[in-house]
Amino acid sequence: MKRTSLHDYPCSIARALDAAGEWWTPLIVRDIAYGVRRFGEIQEDLGISANVLSDRLDTLLAEGLAQTRVYQRHPVRHEYILTEKGLDLLPALLALMSWGDRWAWQPAGGPVRVLHEHCGHEVSVELRCAHCDAAVAPSELRAKLSGRLTQPPRERAPGHLSAKRLMDSSAGVELGG
Repeated sequence: MKRTSLHDYPCSIARALDAAGEWWTPLIVRDIAYGVRRFGEIQEDLGISANVLSDRLDTLLAEGLAQTRVYQRHPVRHEYILTEKGLDLLPALLALMSWGDRWAWQPAGGPVRVLHEHCGHEVSVELRCAHCDAAVAPSELRAKLSGRLTQPPRERAPGHLSAKRLMDSSAGVELGG
């Protein structure tokens, strides 16, 4: 059963989830990034049904997150590769992995390390201020409208309460506070 589209939701997180947040999709993107790129390999690796995998791959293609590449001509067979748009999801997946390493594996520390190819050291995803380059704690974050949303969604439309809260606060909304 298809869920309701979040494409018109007034939130970048919702719109990102509309493209890449279906159940299984982040793991399919992970597999493609790991080099597991053929339909049968992805299906075997994830234990996912063919119809669900086909649907998720169709979404990745339609959203421009992945593309196909011919790896065999007779008969024609395709593999999936991430586009630039798909590769831009990797920091979000690494953030999820980091959270999982800390909170879903006890004692903390998950099964995979992601290393910088150049120096061989582990990479991390962190919050940094683009202006002063300081590390930022979640308690120091505020959400403020960028000006792209000029009026709140209609009453009872998705996002109407959070959009109204943001619009009513000139100083922005403290995240997690």
